[in-house]
Amino acid sequence: MLIAIIVIIVLLVLWLISAQRKLVNADELSKNALSQIGVQQNSRWDALTAIAEQIKSYDEHEYNTIKDVIAQRSLIGRDSSVQDAQAQEAQIESALKMINVVVEKYPELKANELYVKSLDDINRYENQVRVSRMTFNDTVTKYNKLIRMFPDSIAAAIFHFSTRDYLAEPQGKTEMPSMR
Repeated sequence: MLIAIIVIIVLLVLWLISAQRKLVNADELSKNALSQIGVQQNSRWDALTAIAEQIKSYDEHEYNTIKDVIAQRSLIGRDSSVQDAQAQEAQIESALKMINVVVEKYPELKANELYVKSLDDINRYENQVRVSRMTFNDTVTKYNKLIRMFPDSIAAAIFHFSTRDYLAEPQGKTEMPSMR
């Protein structure tokens, strides 16, 4: 009888260790996916900064306004929240809209080779952000399912794992912003 109890306890401990390791793995994957979004957003900020520098030669006030928006950026990393990433995305969209206004005012800027290259970079990074957002939501789905499904939900409760939020598609946004 004592051997049976010891075997059951050992099996429970082994299961608990295994479940905890699965939960940590899923948690780390979702944090990494959010960090990847931050990397792509940072690249977009760099491309926006390059465009802002080109705008400087056309209009100092517009340049300063765009630089002020760019200066508000924050780094999105593995410990950031979904709300941080979405706020960052809204700031990028705001800067893109300001740049569109300047381009409308100064059409010769569109012909600038450096502007065209920076614009292509922004569009490429926008696509990479979209892929990173999908990857993040996929990893969060797997993580949240793991936490909520029995018997792993028991281990999740014991080790204080909680569900994560998804990145929502920005309202009213159905395609990439046109910069041309």
